[in-house]
Amino acid sequence: MTELDLELARKTLEAQPFSCLVQARVSAFGDGAAVLEVDVRPELLQQNGFLHGGVLAYAADNAITFAAGTTLGPAVLTGGFSIQYVRPGAGRTLVARAAVAHTGRRQATVRCDLFMVRDDGGEVLCAVAQGTVLSAVTSPEPPAS
Repeated sequence: MTELDLELARKTLEAQPFSCLVQARVSAFGDGAAVLEVDVRPELLQQNGFLHGGVLAYAADNAITFAAGTTLGPAVLTGGFSIQYVRPGAGRTLVARAAVAHTGRRQATVRCDLFMVRDDGGEVLCAVAQGTVLSAVTSPEPPAS
C-alpha cells in the first residue's frame, strides 16, 4: 500500500479539478485528522458578501474524507454528511479541521469544525459538520460454484 502522508494528500487534492477551481490546499494530514484551507476571493462569495455555503460544504466534505483516509486508506468515498451553519462566513481564509471520531473496518465517522480566519488572525467558528466515509476497496468476489 502507498504510504499516506501530507505530500500524497496534496497530490490527491491537486488531481481534483473542483478543488483546483476553489484553490483549496491541505495544510495538515495524518493520525486521523486533516486540515483543508481555502482563501476567500470575490468569486466564492454569495450575494451578501459572505463565503458561499457551498464552499463551506465542499471544504467539510473534503476535509472529512481526507481525515478518514488516514485510518481507512486512500480509497475512500463520502457516504454522507450533514452541516450546520453557525454564522456567516466572513474573513480572509476558511479553515476546515476534521478529526475521525470512530473508525471500523469499512467506514469512519468524522467531525469537522469550519472556521473563518479574520484579518486580525483570530478564528471564528462558522459551521460544524459530521460525516460517514466508506472504504471503496471492494471485497474479492466469492468463487463461482
